[in-house]
Amino acid sequence: MSVIKKLRQHWMLVLGLLVALGLFSVSVGIAGAYVLAHTSTEEFCVSCHEMSYNFAEYKGTIHDTNRTGVRAICTDCHVPHEPGPLVLAKIKATKDLYYTYISPSIETEEKFEAKRAHMAQGVWKEMKANDSATCRSCHRADKMSVELQSAGAQRRHAKGKAEGKTCIECHYGIAHNEPEGPSPTELFNSLAIK
Repeated sequence: MSVIKKLRQHWMLVLGLLVALGLFSVSVGIAGAYVLAHTSTEEFCVSCHEMSYNFAEYKGTIHDTNRTGVRAICTDCHVPHEPGPLVLAKIKATKDLYYTYISPSIETEEKFEAKRAHMAQGVWKEMKANDSATCRSCHRADKMSVELQSAGAQRRHAKGKAEGKTCIECHYGIAHNEPEGPSPTELFNSLAIK
């Protein structure tokens, strides 16, 4: 008996399996969306003890409190906004569970400070690689009122654009304390990252 004849004889079973598979897929999708949404909240980000140092620095900065009332939370700057890169970033971030629960390496303020430059440089490299995509999700150069910028800001933005620089090369240490060591531009020049 051919496969098609068997399927015709057992069409209810096949239909039931397809419906079950569909329901399972929808359930996994809903659960995944919930996990992505929950792990993208400010409360989740600062729930780890070692993130309390970063969060304290962020409080009161222009990204936290400003004249417009528009806030940028942790994930606005540190997690891609597009679905594919977002999922990949969340998968990559599971390593943080290891460093938080199995092999803590920044659980005290002293240890955090000792690794601050290394962690910042990792973020800077990611931002350079994606042309500061998370910055650009809020700050769009094509929507800037350049005429309202100071003359110095206008010159620096024009020069940065001409040199192919990205936001993080000049705008760093805005929401967190600057680490000791090279600036992003100095770091990229030393690594020959264009």
